[in-house]
Amino acid sequence: MSHEAQIHDAQTKILRELLFILETNFAELQRVSGLESDHAKFHIKRLVELGYIDKKGSLYRLSVKGKEYANKLDTDAGVIERQPKIAVMLVVERERDGQKEYLLQERLKHPFYGFWGAPTGKVRWGESISETATRELEEETGLTGAFDFRGIFHERVMHLDTGEYVEDKIFNLMFCNQTSGTLKDTFDGGRNVWRTLESMASEQKKYKSFDVEMEAGIKGSAFLEDIYRYSGDEF
Repeated sequence: MSHEAQIHDAQTKILRELLFILETNFAELQRVSGLESDHAKFHIKRLVELGYIDKKGSLYRLSVKGKEYANKLDTDAGVIERQPKIAVMLVVERERDGQKEYLLQERLKHPFYGFWGAPTGKVRWGESISETATRELEEETGLTGAFDFRGIFHERVMHLDTGEYVEDKIFNLMFCNQTSGTLKDTFDGGRNVWRTLESMASEQKKYKSFDVEMEAGIKGSAFLEDIYRYSGDEF
């Protein structure tokens, strides 16, 4: 998986300039950067090496990669905007002895060490929501299954002591009630257990959003959002 490179403030100014024009020359990019000629050449060359700028003759323009990157800029502040993470939440159901059980995970890594909730996973670049759900289920549990989309849940997590947002995620709620394969007891960072919702009612360490998310994933809900506050010890 590729990661975006950290770029210099001068390079951000250059990308911002190119965002609003088709193409331009070195002199104009130097003016925008506010640098001496040699320094401007260095930063423009670096943007070409990173694949953010294409050079044709004496003119420069944003590449396809550069357009995607520059489009994330807050054009007033000149910085890349932070955006919520896009993920899936898997509500996986089975029936045993007349009771409905759900595939839940105990998180065994920080943050939220020891907390219980439904399996989740980030959507990868270019991956469909259904593909993410299928992949995450198999990777973390060893099971396979087909999912139905049940809605979207926007969850923001605020630090109780500082008032700062520490997480901002948009979950696609995906429901499955038919699986095959052998369940893996553990995975990297947690363990898998089938549990009833009744047993979860008395669980002390569960996410504050657990009941809302599970109900929405089971019954379906077009859109939900909420803010949850955690102390430093919990997070």
